[in-house]
Amino acid sequence: MAQRFGGKYSPSGQDGARPDGRPTSSSRMTATARVNPVGLRANLMFVPAAVMMLFSLASGAAGLVLGLVSAGLWAASAVMLREGLKAEAAYDDRKVARRPALPRKILAASLCGLGGAVGAWSSEPGVVTAALYGVACVGLHLAAFGLDPLSDKGVEGIDDFQSARVARVVDEAETHLAAMKDAVLRAKDRSVELRVDQFQAVARDLCRTVEEDPRDLTAARKYLTVYLLGARDATIKFADIFARSGSTEARADYLALLDDLEQNFAARNEKLLLEDRGDLNIEIDVLRARLEREGVQLDRPS
Repeated sequence: MAQRFGGKYSPSGQDGARPDGRPTSSSRMTATARVNPVGLRANLMFVPAAVMMLFSLASGAAGLVLGLVSAGLWAASAVMLREGLKAEAAYDDRKVARRPALPRKILAASLCGLGGAVGAWSSEPGVVTAALYGVACVGLHLAAFGLDPLSDKGVEGIDDFQSARVARVVDEAETHLAAMKDAVLRAKDRSVELRVDQFQAVARDLCRTVEEDPRDLTAARKYLTVYLLGARDATIKFADIFARSGSTEARADYLALLDDLEQNFAARNEKLLLEDRGDLNIEIDVLRARLEREGVQLDRPS
């Protein structure tokens, strides 16, 4: 379906900042926009499985079974690759992230190698030949798509227990946001969909703030669980009502709710950032005092 172009110079466009200098929600959404990590290359990995299945139909009973096994392994490899690319994109988007518990891209390469070995065996039985084809498939897959993130990022000085709690809360918040996005599609109103995207960008800003400093979880937990759960339920009810009746009153009430939620989420995020800067200033002052007691003279900033 055709979509209206939006932006600064469109009829409904807005500048990228408010009068007080803070970015608008639309500019924030643009800044956080990401390309879908599952691209054409990953989707093309389903093609060899389909081709193998078709060619195995005329290869006799043994050839059919081996061909179907090879096609199944390649299809599983393609599915695992898609999940690995999504996990890698989520890892790259966050300043603080744990490495994926399951190395999906490496597992996808292994499944691809097994599929290649079984396919080679079906046409030319032999351990050496099958092993060579399998190793070649693994190597080419890793060369094309790379490895999974194998180390944690930005977790130095962060307590493992606290970071695990934050990860659970953020995952729950992302689940609610995804449910909101899925539900609002039923309303078939592009402007409401964009408004939900803007609110989600603000909510994800708060998630990133909590991830960077798990001490903020206590202050933000209610926003990321209770408020987002309520927003999800309200979105589902609005989508059902609007899809049936097209009620403009329900639409206006829902947009007003999103405005209130966005303002509260943005205010909480800004408060947490100010508190973090205040904690940093205290640490700096304490360190300066200690150095001066040791006889180190420091120039105070004007």
